[in-house]
Amino acid sequence: MSLTAAATAFVVIFLAELPDKTMLASLMLGTRLRPLWVWIGVSLAFMLHVVIAVTAGGLLKLAPDAVVKSIVAAMFAIGAAVLLFGKDEDEDDEEAEVARAAKRGAMGFGATVATSFGLIFLSEWGDITQIGTANLAAKYDPLSVAIGAGLALITVSALGIAAGRTLLKYVPMRLVKRAAGVVMALLAVITLVELI
Repeated sequence: MSLTAAATAFVVIFLAELPDKTMLASLMLGTRLRPLWVWIGVSLAFMLHVVIAVTAGGLLKLAPDAVVKSIVAAMFAIGAAVLLFGKDEDEDDEEAEVARAAKRGAMGFGATVATSFGLIFLSEWGDITQIGTANLAAKYDPLSVAIGAGLALITVSALGIAAGRTLLKYVPMRLVKRAAGVVMALLAVITLVELI
């Protein structure tokens, strides 16, 4: 277990997930359904995605070192470009799905967890945090990355559910997105330097 790898994964994934649509979906679900139940469903979806990403990153480690570092550097650079130069995501689809879930009436524990899990699980495929987690797992100890990334994702979802609207009043989403982009760009440069 590497504390450095876990901390790196936590910071990178935390920053990348804050401006993400799934944090906003968690916030909306938490305002319309029981917040604890929503958090359980969201956390389960995130944990499954972490396992998938870390497994993919671990398999990538089997390739020659130069190939792994080239792929990791390229993916971090793409992630940085998306965060720094990509347009802001449209949350209309997420809001519509949450509104439909709320209209179904007072949902019980199972339905709330399943709705939260399903919404996050489906929307996270190919997400920047999933790709970032796989990249980190290819570069560092996969178990440490899984712990750091998992903690980051469940922390962001808890923030989104508990204090998201208040947080967004004080910290501009654009600033958080740019900070995550800068961190990913730095990781791309560090990986390129190691490759050379």
